[in-house]
Amino acid sequence: MTITLRGITTVVPPTVLVQEEVRDVFAAQPGLNRLAQRIVATSFNVSGIETRHTVLTELSWDAQAEEPQFFDVESGALLLPGTKVRNELYAEHATRLYVDAGRAAIAATPGVEASEVTHVITVSCTGFYAPGPDFMIARDLGLDAGVQRYHLGFMGCYATMPALRLARQLCEADAEAVVLVVSVELCTLHLRTSNDPDTIVASSLFSDGAGAGIVTARDLEPGERGFGLDHFATRITPVGESDMAWKIGDHGFEMVLSNAVPAIIDDHITGALEPLFAHDDALAGALASDASSSVVQHWAIHPGGRSILDKVEARLALTEAQLVPARETLRDFGNMSSATVLFVLKHILESEAAADGDRVAAMAFGPGLTVESALMTVRG
Repeated sequence: MTITLRGITTVVPPTVLVQEEVRDVFAAQPGLNRLAQRIVATSFNVSGIETRHTVLTELSWDAQAEEPQFFDVESGALLLPGTKVRNELYAEHATRLYVDAGRAAIAATPGVEASEVTHVITVSCTGFYAPGPDFMIARDLGLDAGVQRYHLGFMGCYATMPALRLARQLCEADAEAVVLVVSVELCTLHLRTSNDPDTIVASSLFSDGAGAGIVTARDLEPGERGFGLDHFATRITPVGESDMAWKIGDHGFEMVLSNAVPAIIDDHITGALEPLFAHDDALAGALASDASSSVVQHWAIHPGGRSILDKVEARLALTEAQLVPARETLRDFGNMSSATVLFVLKHILESEAAADGDRVAAMAFGPGLTVESALMTVRG
């Protein structure tokens, strides 16, 4: 039985943030010391990002809110709303993105109707509410009243990977299962000015977006393409617990992303792949001999930042072309936390370079420091 990820769909809010403009706003905030000003310039300039998307229309220079909560266009000041305000906006905007992405994924999967969805898995770490997004999707898409619902919350950037693994396990248990997976992250709700280097780095990277897909054991329709979900693996690195974290504060969620993270990933990424590649002798041997780029054609690496991608490319001896999907996703959309890897996978599937039978290694990193990985096969 082959279990396939189908109908991969991505959605972003319409307001676009131009990285250079956002850099200048953050650099001009009162209270920044000289070191922080230098870190702002460096972090934004070397991020590898050109544009990002946000649900906050008031962050646009073209939209002055009557009572701004996040950004006063006239003064150029970044404001500091409380967590309640931020989370209420999350509930409002995230619901729409969850429903839009879920509806689009069903529409993009030929032969699957909304009424046939048996399970819904939602993913997010940037807000909370109940009834939650799993309920909203079931209600607004008219899913069966008995649809099973699961929410993976507050896991960070790697969370879509265990969501896909859970979806695969549900299909293994029930060959008739049709699992809708939707990830929505509104990271810009938690951006703020600060002298703290970790906060500055986070402000230079994170953005908003949604990704979705259908996981099922059904055969692909003629002309359809997808990813066979072959194996999954989890690895917790022995160091880095305090270097990547996500905590709730009085003024939103507080991101910790230290400059040690790329080095930690560099040191442990090969070991993190060992349990994934152990299922295939050829892959295990290639990993040991730095030949993994030749036996795995495509790499869907979560673009946590440009330096992380640089470390992964060098350590695994990947080609520049193999990192194009991740780098272009980072360039055009920024780091959308858990949703980002679906953007990278979609990029790979739509490229002319992806052929039927090609192997794909997907990886995402998050608090712990946790590495989640998957081995897939292009089908179609």
